Amino acid sequence: MQNTLIISAVLSFIIAVCLGPILIPMLHKLKFGQEIREIGPSWHKKKSGTPTMGGFIFIIPVILCTLLFARTLLGVSLMVFALCFGIVGFADDYIKVVKKRNLGLTEKQKFLLQLAFSVVFIVVSVYGLKLIDTLVYIPILNKKIDLGIFYIPLALFVLIGCTNSVNLTDGVDGLASSVTVVVCAFLAIVSYMEGLYAITVVNVICASALLGFLVFNFHPAKVFMGDTGSLFLGGIVCSSALLMKNPLILVIAGGVYVLETLSVILQVASFKLTGKRIFKMSPIHHHFEMCGWNEKRIVAVASLVSALLCVIAYLMFI
Repeated sequence: MQNTLIISAVLSFIIAVCLGPILIPMLHKLKFGQEIREIGPSWHKKKSGTPTMGGFIFIIPVILCTLLFARTLLGVSLMVFALCFGIVGFADDYIKVVKKRNLGLTEKQKFLLQLAFSVVFIVVSVYGLKLIDTLVYIPILNKKIDLGIFYIPLALFVLIGCTNSVNLTDGVDGLASSVTVVVCAFLAIVSYMEGLYAITVVNVICASALLGFLVFNFHPAKVFMGDTGSLFLGGIVCSSALLMKNPLILVIAGGVYVLETLSVILQVASFKLTGKRIFKMSPIHHHFEMCGWNEKRIVAVASLVSALLCVIAYLMFI
C-alpha cells in the first residue's frame, strides 16, 4: 500500500508539472483569459488576461492516476462525482471566457445542476451501491444517530454548500490550492486509518497534483484554476467525507472554506439589515487584502489555520 501511495503521488505531481507548460500557452492562444470583476480589489485588475480553466492541470493527473491506482467502486465513484461538479464549473468558465459573460452561469442554473448531480450521487450511494449508510457521528453526544431519510438534506448541504465554499476560497493566488492540499492530506490520513484505501489513494493523488499545480498558481499566478478546478476540488473533498461516512468532519477540517462562506453571508445580511458592512470586503480573504496583507501571507496563514483545524477535527471525530 505504501508503495502505491508513493508511486501515485510522484506520478501525479510529475504529470501536473509537465502539463503546465503545455496547457498554459494553449489557454493563452485560445484567449481563455480571466476577466476581473469590477467589485473586486482594484489591484486585481492587473491579473486580467491570466488564463483560467487551469484546473485541467490537476484534474487530468487525478483522473489518470485514479484509473491506474484506485480503480475500485469507491475510488471511481468519488472521481465521477468530482467530475460532475467539474463539468458544472467548466460550463461556467466557458460562458465567462468564450461567451464573454463575466458572471457565467446564473446562480439558479448552477444550483440546479449541482442539486441534480448531488441527489443522484446520494441516492445511488445510499440506496443503490450501499457505499454510504444514514448513520452520522455527533461528537458532542459521542454517538452515531441514524437520520434515515433526513440524511439526504444533510448530505446535500455538505455536497453543495462545501463545494461552493471551495469555489469562494479561490480568490487569491494559491489559496484554494494550498488549503485543499492540507484538507486532502488530512482526509488521506483518516481514510487510511479506517481502511478506506481507495479514498486514501485518490486524496494523495489530488494533493500531489495540486502541489504540481501550485508551481504555476502560486503568487504571482501564471494560471487560475477557474470554476472548473474549484468545483472539482469541492467534489473531491465533499464526496470523500460522505464516502468515509463522516460528513460533519469536513465542517471542522474545511473550516477555512466555511469561514469564507460565512463572511459573505454575514456581509450581505449586515448590509441589508443595517446598511453597514462588517468586513472591508468579502469573502474574508479580500478583507485581509484591504487590511494590507499580501497574498503570500494570506495563503500561509490560511494553510496553517487549516492544519490546526484538521488536528481539531481529528481529536473530535477520530
